[in-house]
Amino acid sequence: MRTVTWNNKEYPLPFKVNLKWDNGKVINVQNRFGGQSCDLPWFAVAVYDMIMGAELLEQWEDHAQGLDWFRKHFPKEYMVLLD
Repeated sequence: MRTVTWNNKEYPLPFKVNLKWDNGKVINVQNRFGGQSCDLPWFAVAVYDMIMGAELLEQWEDHAQGLDWFRKHFPKEYMVLLD
């Protein structure tokens, strides 16, 4: 499992994701229903994108794995974007 270090904390990633894009950046992500937004580091956006793709493709195991990861590592952002 690949890990990312950000703000002196290690995050094990739930998926194999491409982390070369926007490496080190914080990106604002908007809730697709309510319009609320929050800032996420680039690797969390990659996981968020995988969750959205898994939902679209009905890959429920990957979807659940991503949601669990967000609940653990970014609980406030999970409540804004995915709850």
